[in-house]
Amino acid sequence: MNQISWSDFEKVELRAGTILSVADFPEAKKPAYKITADFGEFGILQSSAQIVTLYTKEELIGKRIIAVINFPPKQIGPFQSQFLTTGFYREDGAVVLATIDTDVPNGAKLG
Repeated sequence: MNQISWSDFEKVELRAGTILSVADFPEAKKPAYKITADFGEFGILQSSAQIVTLYTKEELIGKRIIAVINFPPKQIGPFQSQFLTTGFYREDGAVVLATIDTDVPNGAKLG
């Protein structure tokens, strides 16, 4: 495991967001959703997430997530991803979202 400094960690903008909408992403190479989330003062951003195994579109609406919002935008086929949704890989490859279980404002920084 590579160690990083505290100043390296501080550069990562891990922020709280609320999922507003979810759509299928049939053009993705691996099954994925297109997600739109509210990050408060940082705006409404969109991303692609490979979380279709464990989550339906309906149950994702309103879910509080932790995301990296300061990566440069990434083009994924015809879609531009503006944040990285965080989660944990299970042994079967499914992704479990990193979520927030108590109310914090959209845009709050994980620290």
